[in-house]
Amino acid sequence: MLAPIVLFVYNRLDCLQRTINSLKKNRLSRETDLYIFSDGPKNEKDLIIINTVRNYLDTITGFRKIERNYSSVNKGLASSIIEGVTLIIKKYGKVIVVEDDLIVSSNFLDWMNQALVKFQFENNIFSVSGFSPQIKCWDYPYDSFMARKAHCWGWGTWSDRWETVDWNIADWNEFRFNKKNQKEFDQLGSEMSGLLFACMEGRISSWWIRFSYNQFKQNKLTVYPCQSKVINDGFTSEATHCCVYNRYRVDFDMSGKEQFNFSFMLMENKCIARQFYSYYSVKARVLGKLKTYLMKLGIIKQYTN
Repeated sequence: MLAPIVLFVYNRLDCLQRTINSLKKNRLSRETDLYIFSDGPKNEKDLIIINTVRNYLDTITGFRKIERNYSSVNKGLASSIIEGVTLIIKKYGKVIVVEDDLIVSSNFLDWMNQALVKFQFENNIFSVSGFSPQIKCWDYPYDSFMARKAHCWGWGTWSDRWETVDWNIADWNEFRFNKKNQKEFDQLGSEMSGLLFACMEGRISSWWIRFSYNQFKQNKLTVYPCQSKVINDGFTSEATHCCVYNRYRVDFDMSGKEQFNFSFMLMENKCIARQFYSYYSVKARVLGKLKTYLMKLGIIKQYTN
C-alpha cells in the first residue's frame, strides 16, 4: 500500500494551489489517499481567508481518496501536525507529510514511497526527507545520502518511529544544563539548541525541533535525496516570508526519474556531510540575515529556483 499524504494548510491559497497542482503531476497521485487538515482561524480576518481556502479544498480531485478535516479552532501548526500525523499513521503505519508552502517534483511520491519501503525495517533510520539543499555528489553512484539532521519540508516516517517521540522532552532539565550535549546537538545546525530552549520556554511552538531532538537523542538518521524533490514556496512574493532571504538553494529534480538507487551505507558520507551541514552553520545564518536586511532595503532581490 502506498503511504498517504497528510497535508496541513492554513491561509495561503495561492501557495496551496501550487502545492496541490504539483502533487497532481505525480503519476502515483491517483493511487494515493490524501488527508487534509485545515487549521481554524486566529481572528475574524483570517476566517474570511480560511473559508476561501476551504471552498477551494472542496473542489480538489485527482487522488484515490480525499478526506478533509476542518478545525473550528486555531490549534497552531505544532498541535495540528502532532494530532493529524498521529491519527493517520496509526491507520497506515507510515505517512508522507506536506505543508501548504511546498512545491514538489513530479517524482516526489515515487521517491518517498520507495524510501519508506526500502528503510522500513532499518530501525536506525528515523525519517525520510523529500527536500535537500544543493549538494554536489562527485563520483557518487547513489540517489540518496544519510544525515543525522531531520527536515520538515516534505518528509515521511513510520509509526514505530513516530511513537517513540517524547513530545514533553522528559530529560529537558538534564539537557538544559549539559553544555556538552548542547554542543553535540548544535553540530546538526547552529540554531538547534536555541530553538529547543525557545520551544521549551514557551517562546515558540515547534513540533519539528522536538522531533529532531528525539532523533538526535536516539542517534538515528534521515534519508535525503541527492536532488531535492521539494522547493519551499514560502519565500515567493505572495508568501508570508517574502522578505526573508532563502539560503536553501536546491538542485530541483526535473528528471521525471521513477526508480532510485539508494545507498546501502547507513552512515553519513563525510564529503556530503561537510557540504550539507555548511547550510546550517553560524556563517550561513549570519550571511542569510545580512541578505534579508539588504532585501528589505531593496538593495538586492530574492532569487528563487
